[in-house]
Parts: sequence; C-alpha cells; structure tokens
Amino acid sequence: MADDALNKGYDPSNVERKWYKEWMEKGYFHADESDDKEPYTIVIPLPNVTGHLHMGHALMVSIQDLLIRWKRMEGYSALWMPGTDHAGIATQMVVERDLMLTEGKTRQELGREKFLEKVWEWKEAKGGKIIDQLKELGASLDWDRTRFTMDEICSRAVRESFVRLYDEGLIYRGWRMVNLSPKLQTIVSDLEVEYDENVKGELWSFAYPVADGSGEIIVATTRPETMLGDTAVAVHPDDERYKHLIGKTLKHPLMDYELPIIADAILVDPEFGTGAVKVTPGHDPNDFQTGQRHDLKVINLLNMDGTFNSNAGPYEGLDVMEARKKVKADIEAKGFFRGTKEHMMNVGRCQRSGGTIEPYVSRQWFVKTKPLAEPAIKAVESGETKFVPKNWEKTYYEWMYNIHDWCISRQLWWGHRIPAWYCEDCDHVTVSRETPEVCGGCGGKNLHQDEDVLDTWFSSGLWPFSTMSWPDETESLKKYYPSDVMETGFDIIFFWVARMMMMGIHFMGKPPFHTVYLHAMVRDHEGNKMSKVKGNVIDPLDVIYGIGFDDLMKKRRQDAVSVGLNEKKIKGIEKATKKEFKDGIPASGTDALRFSLISMAGHGRDIKLDIKRIEGFRFFANKIWNASRFIMMNLEDFDAGKPLDPAGLGLADKWILHRLLKTVENVKKALDGYYFDQAAMAVYHFFWNEFCDWYIELCKPTLYGKVGGGPEYRHATQHTLVTCLDTALKLLHPIMPFITEEIWQKLPKLKEEPESIMISRFPTADDLSLARDFEKDAASMERLMEVVKTVRNIRGESNLEPGKQIPLVALCHDESLATLIGEQELFIKELARVESLEIVKEFTSKGPVASGVCNDAELFVPLGDLIDIEEEKKRIQHQIEKAAKDLEKTQKKLENENFVSRAPEAVVQKEKNRKEELSFIIEKLEKNLAELG
Repeated sequence: MADDALNKGYDPSNVERKWYKEWMEKGYFHADESDDKEPYTIVIPLPNVTGHLHMGHALMVSIQDLLIRWKRMEGYSALWMPGTDHAGIATQMVVERDLMLTEGKTRQELGREKFLEKVWEWKEAKGGKIIDQLKELGASLDWDRTRFTMDEICSRAVRESFVRLYDEGLIYRGWRMVNLSPKLQTIVSDLEVEYDENVKGELWSFAYPVADGSGEIIVATTRPETMLGDTAVAVHPDDERYKHLIGKTLKHPLMDYELPIIADAILVDPEFGTGAVKVTPGHDPNDFQTGQRHDLKVINLLNMDGTFNSNAGPYEGLDVMEARKKVKADIEAKGFFRGTKEHMMNVGRCQRSGGTIEPYVSRQWFVKTKPLAEPAIKAVESGETKFVPKNWEKTYYEWMYNIHDWCISRQLWWGHRIPAWYCEDCDHVTVSRETPEVCGGCGGKNLHQDEDVLDTWFSSGLWPFSTMSWPDETESLKKYYPSDVMETGFDIIFFWVARMMMMGIHFMGKPPFHTVYLHAMVRDHEGNKMSKVKGNVIDPLDVIYGIGFDDLMKKRRQDAVSVGLNEKKIKGIEKATKKEFKDGIPASGTDALRFSLISMAGHGRDIKLDIKRIEGFRFFANKIWNASRFIMMNLEDFDAGKPLDPAGLGLADKWILHRLLKTVENVKKALDGYYFDQAAMAVYHFFWNEFCDWYIELCKPTLYGKVGGGPEYRHATQHTLVTCLDTALKLLHPIMPFITEEIWQKLPKLKEEPESIMISRFPTADDLSLARDFEKDAASMERLMEVVKTVRNIRGESNLEPGKQIPLVALCHDESLATLIGEQELFIKELARVESLEIVKEFTSKGPVASGVCNDAELFVPLGDLIDIEEEKKRIQHQIEKAAKDLEKTQKKLENENFVSRAPEAVVQKEKNRKEELSFIIEKLEKNLAELG
C-alpha cells in the first residue's frame, strides 16, 4: 500500500508508468479461459508492424480500453486480444529503403531468401515500437497472447483457410483486368484505388484508315499511348454512319497489323463523340469486357514497373508519359491527327503509394465473394450483428450487394506465400497445407511454388479466430469466439469488417462479433484531416509528455520533407504552427488525453481536437486530485468498518447520494448504448459541478463542527464523502485509469476490497439503494441551491465583491420554502456569503435594493452601505451608453440590404444574435439602474 497522503500537486509522470508496471506484474490484464466467468472479447484492430502512434490509435485505445476495463470490473472474463499486422507493402518498402541506404543494394540484388532474412531482422529490432506506444496509453491488452499475422499460429490458419476455400471452389486462378501499381510493382485490390475525378487532361482524336481504302474512322482517347494495344474499333449496330463498315478491318497507323470494326451496343453511345470507340482489352476494364464478348485478342503493353514491353514494338522501354508523347508525335507526323480539346479525367491512384494505377490484364488468384457475402449480409439484416451508429449499415449493404471477386495475390516477397505449386512436367497446380514432394497430377517432382504472396487483408480477415489457434478447437476459441465488439474506423468497413464477417461466418459458422462500433475521425481544431502534407499532425505522446515549439517544428519539418514539400510550403506550416502552438504543447498526461477523446466521441461526429480542451481536462484531473486531498485530510477519525447511521445524514448528504445514484444509472445507460461521450460527461458534471462545487462546500460546516449534533453526523458526512469519491473513481477508472488507481489506493477501505481498483466491482444502482428514498430531500436541496444561485447572480449584477458579507431578505410565497430556508439558514449564509438572513411575508424597500426571483421566493439585498450609489449609477449608465452604441451599429448592418444579401448566412446570423444579446444587456442594466433609484 502506498503512503496515506497524496502529494500537494498531481504529476501524471510520477503516477502513470508506476501503475502500468504494477498491473503488468500482477497479471491483471490476463483473461483465463478456465474460469467460470462470462466472456467479453475484443480483438484489437491490428496496427501495422511499421506503425507509429497517431491520434486514431489513441482514440481506438481509449474506447476499447474503456470497454475492457468496464467489463472486467463488472465481473466478466474480459479478453482484449493484442497483435500486429505484417503490413506486406509498407514493411517491404521500409526495408527496401533501409537496404538501399545501408548497403546500396536492391532486394533483387540480394535475392528473396536473404531479403526476407533482412525483413525479419528489422521486425525483431523495430517492429515492436507500436506495441510499446500502445502501453503508454494505458492499454490493458492481454499481452501474453500477443499475435503477429506471420507467426506460426496465424500462418497455419492462413494456409488452412486458403486450401479449404480452394477445395470448395471459392478460390480460383484466372486472367482478369486488375489494378497495377507501377510504383509498388504489384497488383492492388479495387479498395486500394482512390479516384480523382477532377484531373485536367485532353480528349485527343486520330483516324484509323479503312484497310480497303474506303475512308477512315475517327476515335478519341484521353490516353493515346494505349492505341498500341488496340485490337478493334467498335460502333453501334444501328448507327447509319458505320453500318456499311461493320466487318471490315482498319490499318493500325503505327503497328504492323489490322483490326476489325465490330458492332457493340453495350460499349458504344452513338450520341457521344464520333460514335466510334477504340477497344484496348488489355488496358481498360470496359474494353476487357468487350473483348470477352467478341473474342478479341488481348495485348498487354506494360511491364510491372510501368514501362512498355516488347509488345509495344519500337516504344519498348518507355514509361507511360514518354510513350504518350512519342505516339502523339508519330501519329501527327503520319497525318492521322484529327484535333484535341480539354477534358476532365477520372484518374485512379494507389492509396498506398499515391502513384497512378494502370488497368492491367494478368493471371491472378481470386476469392469468389458473392457466396461468402450472402450470409454476411443476412447476419446484419437479422440483427445478429449490428452497426453503431446504425447508418453505417447502409454503406455496408451497398458494398456487399455489389461485391466483386477479390484479387488476393500480390507481387511481393514479404507476406504469406501462396500455397500453390506448379508442375514443370504438366499443367497441374497442387494446392497444399504443407510443401508437396510430388505433383498431385502426374507424380513428378519438378515443382516450384507460386512467387506471389497473399493480400495482407486475407490474413487479417481471419484475425478474430486465427489468434486463438484455429483450426484447433482450443479452449480459448470455444470461450472467446465470437467476440463482442469490433471497434474500428468507418474507413475500413470494406477492407476489414466485411472480410472478417465473411471469413468468420464461413469458417466458424457465426459472425465474429455482435456489434461493430465505428468511431469518428480525429481532425485538427479547425476540422481538417491530420496529415504530414498539411503539417497539422498531433502526436499523442507529445500531448502526454509535452513538447516545446522548436522540437514540434523540427518534427513537422521532417514530416514535410518526407512527403516532398518545398520550402515555401514548409514555411507556411511553420507559420500556422507558431500561431497555434507558440509555446509548444504542454504535458497533459495520458488520463487527460483519454478523457478528452472519449468526451468528444459522439455518434457520427468527427472529433475536432483542440489542445486547449485537453488542457481543460488536465485541470479536471487536478480538480479530482485536490478534492481527494481535502477529503483525506478530513478523515483522521473515520472508521471505514463502522456502518453508516442514516439518522446522521443531513439534507446535503441525502442530496449528493441521490445525485450519485442518478449518475451511476446514467453512466450505465450510456455505456450500454455506446454513448461514451455521455458517460464521460455524466461523471464530469457530477464530480466537478455537484460534488466539488456544491457538496464539499455544503459539508464543511458539519466537518468543522459548526452544525450541532453528535459524532454520528460527522461520521455520516465522512462516510458520504468516501462513498462519493470511491464510486466516482470507479466510474472514471475505465476512462482515466492512472489517477483513479493512485487516489483509490489511499482511500480507507474494508479488508475484503481487492488490491487494485481495476479489479474492483463497477458501481451499480443497487449499491446506493438507500438513496432511492431521498428523492424529496434532493428536491428540497435543489430549491435551496436555487436560492444560493439567485443571490450569487444578484452579487454579480450589482458588482458586489464575491467575498463581501451581505444582508438578505427572503419574501417567500410558499410556507414550505420559508421553513426550509429557516432550517438551512447556516448553509445559505456559508455558500452565499450572507451576513444576516430575514424571512418576511411583506417587503418594502427603504432605499436602493438589488433583487432576484427564484422558485416561490423574491430575494432582496439592501444595498445601503455596500456600494457608493452615485458611482454605481455612473458606472451602469456608462455601460448602457456603450451597449446602445454597439446596438446602433449592429442595427445599421442588418438594415443594409447589401450586407444581408451578400454576406455569408453565418455572418448575418451572428449579427442577429448580437442584436438580441445587446438588447438583453441594456434591459438588465436599465433594471439595475432603476433599482438604485
């Protein structure tokens, strides 16, 4: 047990790492499949092994750790499964870059086997960085179970699932139009292509001469270089301009072959352009389908690096842009150019590299997704799996109902190598869990394994059950599958959530989770997406530990250089950074960061991260600390084992216990509904506004012996303080684990209490059943509080010093309120700084007086000697005149038709609001002036 007293100030750096180490050593994070507790499971959205902590991770950890800690405290066998993804493309890029920098070699020069050794070395040396950073956030993951998508357990599951799907006819190999990323030199899936619809280009026209000399057909294209792979020109079968040409051939202007003129009503719109369309089956998805319908030859022009191959003849070796330039020049030189015009293009870009995507016909491995998608759709439609927020179900359905077969082969070296072997003596393909010794077709031994690896998302699609040693029927798998919640970002519904649903249902017979909670995006304080290009990235660790302006700018400059920004743009980033963070980012600690993110995690709302708001919650942590210190300093004679005597409870005690009961109920309701922001703010409001601002002040007279009665009254107040603090700390623990543990350890407790707050019992309404009888007492207390608030308002409006003792006259229109005020006179005097309190049935002012009205009472403060009346009149008159001038300016703006019609709606509304505000101020000031006589 730690020392009994809390330090004077709260320093998160002295608390956080200490307790995380303690929790790890005690094994509190570990879930035991052999216990008889009901399971609760979350599998982490596995971060890339190359990853570095960002605000998205911080939000993810804050939400998932909240859920796990809450359910652990509720008595569940709570398993939070950790692990990392091998991140095929990203990791290979990182290691290739390091290899070139350190040894000046490419992976091809090193060879596959040696290169993979380098990747594993890199993984062991640097791949655990993201795990260490997750620990900095207080993540209570079951680290003993940490998995990696390429460890032996996960690799075995990948091979097993591939073989099963292949044997079932759901995996096949075929020639298809796919997406080539020349920059990465691999195929990528449709989901990894982002389209830019506003790229300025040109529609370039040229003529194909009819082979028999009877004329020409003009076609237009945004990509002239693809004409080297044209194998037909299509026209509409009903187009009178071309009917007589259908079946004839055209001479290729640059290549030594002829191509047919075909009729195709699907591809061609006779009203668009010339009504004739060039067909390049090897490099356009629509043309590929047209080629399939007409049995056209497919010419592949590209190498994997985006250069033209030998099929391009004299253009071999050129890249796309070089080939385009030369083709245009050669066409024009031969007299076939027919004009050009500006045209907006829709260009696909690789999500990973940012490079242009090239449509490419290649033989790849695919998963038939429609048979897998159907049960995954039904699981959501039936409610077996639900989305929170629910509106994301529509997005899920739209993609799943229109799903295409999934290309799962990648031309990489790092990843799960496809378990398929090709025989050099026959055409048989052997797909096997283990490396085969002989061909499954001819029995020959001349086998070689497929060079490609599987898409990273294939292995991560198995994550909810591969991590628990599937296909073995382990005790972990029996107990913890399916998981309860998949908490992730909405941007990977298609990449991951849908694929886990399909794989989980197919292999396990049930969906992998009952709830998909999709968190919002964390943006900067202005609502912009955080990115290195914009220079607005905020590192969670900088928020936790603090960072000076110079170091912050150094990091942002490095980020800017890494994405190729020029000095002018870097200077712009520096200027914006200085404006927002002129003093750097102050250290706020993990708890404040987590509470900030949770408090803003509303359904469907992106989070605008303002550092000042995080600082505000650091002040909340200080408030918790200081309130706890006050309580502990007033418990010197408190006996935790002595039962509470309800007879000793005063009105304030009953009120705060009733408010605590309502807070517990509200938090439970919010957490059950995944309204994490509401749960956080319910505890915040209780602790700061009700417990600290009111109850601690209300209880001081009892603690300090100003209220009569026996020791049972003091003990009851102490008991109430401890109950409220203990309960509030437990409610807060899933969100703010460190400060709550530090304080809770020093609270007086019964012997049967556990060693740590994280394994204590989460509060329930039944724990506070006594408070259910205090509803009327709470209502009475609320009436008294309104009296105090009204007096405080009078003070403010009359410009009376906050600490100055004042006389108060209460004219009550309700006898019960008069009685209540009389009984609780001491509390009103303490909280409102009232020197004398008189309760009357009639009141006539004998001089200037300030007044206010609250529930069934009029309150009067005779100003008499409290202020200099004449000086106060002058002050108020000056304020009225100033407000009147401001009002006149605002009215003139609103009467100006040009301003109202041309200014943005928000600006006009701001002026309207300002008019109402100034009118209200003038009205209040004139009332105050009148009261002064």
